[in-house]
Amino acid sequence: MKASTLFGKLYLIPTTLGEMNPEDVLPHTIKRTIDFIDHYIVENEKTARRFIKSVHPEKKQPELKLFALNKHTDVSEHNEFIKPLLEGKNMGLMSEAGCPGVADPGAAIVKLAHEKGIQVVPLVGPSSILLAMMASGMNGQSFAFNGYLPIDKSDKKSALKNLEKLSFDKNQSQLFIETPYRNNKFLEDLLLILQPNTLLCVACDITLPTEFIKTQSVNQWKKNKVDLHNRPCIFIIHKMN
Repeated sequence: MKASTLFGKLYLIPTTLGEMNPEDVLPHTIKRTIDFIDHYIVENEKTARRFIKSVHPEKKQPELKLFALNKHTDVSEHNEFIKPLLEGKNMGLMSEAGCPGVADPGAAIVKLAHEKGIQVVPLVGPSSILLAMMASGMNGQSFAFNGYLPIDKSDKKSALKNLEKLSFDKNQSQLFIETPYRNNKFLEDLLLILQPNTLLCVACDITLPTEFIKTQSVNQWKKNKVDLHNRPCIFIIHKMN
């Protein structure tokens, strides 16, 4: 469906990956976009307002209209969220961290916008998935993001074994994440389940002063200690010959 010129545009606005100066990782395009948008779809209103203020302190907060989109939002609310777009107003879509629509509930709004003939405008900003892949030294020509793995111990082991085999069979790097407070236990599981020669990249606190990114074999990881507790991480594996 061709985008209608009568509708507003949906701007996909990246945010920082943690508490830091937005100017360090975001282009001026973000501030210029926020300057003319008063309607937003966000994961959390409080953090979204704080982010907008950090990027554009002059923006009048009382004039902002924010719609909360998260795991508690019913699908039936989505059409209500995009009404300003259908009325000709521009809107911004923001994730809690990084790029909206990627490993993020905002993808549902982007899909709806396309269905309604609304123009979608992605803006440049940090993506932990791509930054981790860039820094891993693994196969940037073929990789897959798998989100969260199962919590059940047996199911998790099976999933990891399958991903490890897939990486070997297709020469494809496999990315996944874990809830931050489970990171240390998750790393222990990886070192127990994966083959000794499988490469493992741990990338956490990306773009922050505490950033840590390291790739080495599972066998090498067993000789090192790293504390990942409550630090946002991307894990990447690749089984080699």
